[in-house]
Amino acid sequence: MPRNDLSNYDFRTAGHSHTHHGHVMRALGLRIISGDYAENSILPGDAELFDRFGVSRTVLREALKTLAAKGLIQPRAKIGTRVLERSHWNLFDPDILVWHFEAGPTPEFLSSLLEMRLALEPEAAGLAARRRTEAQLEKLYEWVEKMGEAGQSASSFVDSDLQFHIAIADASHNPFMRSISALIEVALVTTFTISSPIPNPERHSYSVARHRAIADAIRDRNARAARKAMRGVIDDGAERVLAATKEETH
Repeated sequence: MPRNDLSNYDFRTAGHSHTHHGHVMRALGLRIISGDYAENSILPGDAELFDRFGVSRTVLREALKTLAAKGLIQPRAKIGTRVLERSHWNLFDPDILVWHFEAGPTPEFLSSLLEMRLALEPEAAGLAARRRTEAQLEKLYEWVEKMGEAGQSASSFVDSDLQFHIAIADASHNPFMRSISALIEVALVTTFTISSPIPNPERHSYSVARHRAIADAIRDRNARAARKAMRGVIDDGAERVLAATKEETH
């Protein structure tokens, strides 16, 4: 299933794989992300991992090689495979982002996602206001209309929301903006998992109106208004998460 299609499936299973290589990679990746294998610690030896996963040496080596490419681990001769410090991890990697979600996002992780969105998406909206085509503008309004449909599920809403934000990245005509779709995806799904405007009619209508304001500013080629409206949408999601988190602690 495409990474960006969130309708009709549980995002929490998105990182699962039916291959032996993928299963081992995910299991080890999750334990690293969750801190079970701490930074600078040494992973269990090959013999122990063979027994644990029941896979061949080739499968295990391929899984470790993939994790090394993501910056999570580093094999060292005569020492073993060391878990690297978080500063080496490729946090833009879709698998690593999903594993953070599966492990249970910490407040620090959520705050970092928010900061990255605020750093990137308002500028993408401003660029889209200057560079969008008529066809791209039409697509934005199509996603807003889908977001506004009554009776939809939370997963359907978040899929339309995601596609709206990706459409803005496309309309910015900056390829780096489009490459952050995995970060936006995890941020949105994490936010909606904690606190969704669905099925609350008032919050639903409010969220749709805020997204429509972004599309309107892009339509008017008003870059300043587009950036401001995007910041408002991101802040709204952050406020919902903060409120839901406070409720859980009381």
